[in-house]
Amino acid sequence: MTNAQIEVITLVQRRRRWSRAEKERIVAAALEPGAVASEVARGAGIHTSQLFRWRQQLCKREPTATAFNAVAVAHEPAIAALPSSTSASEQPGTVEIEFATGGRMRITGSVDTATVSALLRALAKNKRRR
Repeated sequence: MTNAQIEVITLVQRRRRWSRAEKERIVAAALEPGAVASEVARGAGIHTSQLFRWRQQLCKREPTATAFNAVAVAHEPAIAALPSSTSASEQPGTVEIEFATGGRMRITGSVDTATVSALLRALAKNKRRR
C-alpha cells in the first residue's frame, strides 16, 4: 500500500477562498531564491497560473498620478559679445529636463521647439512600452 495524500472535501463550496495573508505567504515562497514556481504551487494545492496571477496582483506597482511639476529657470551669465546677426531665438542656451524616474535630458546650444517636442514625444512613447 502506498502513502498517498487524500483530500476530503466535505463542504458544498466550489471555490476555496484565499485570504490576502495566505496569498502573500505563497507568493513570497515562490519569490525565494532557488524556488520553483510549479513546486510551490503544487505544495499549496493551486495551479501554477493562479500563483502567477497572484504574484502579478500583489507585486503590481501602483500607478503614479501625473501631476504638474514645478519648473525652475536658471539664468546663465550673459555672453559678452554676440554677433549682431544672431536673433534672440538663435542664442545658445541649455534646456535640462529631469524626469521622475530619474532620467535626465540636457539640450545645449540653439534648438528649435520642433526638436524638443520630438524628443519629448519619443521619450513618452518609450516609457509607455515598459
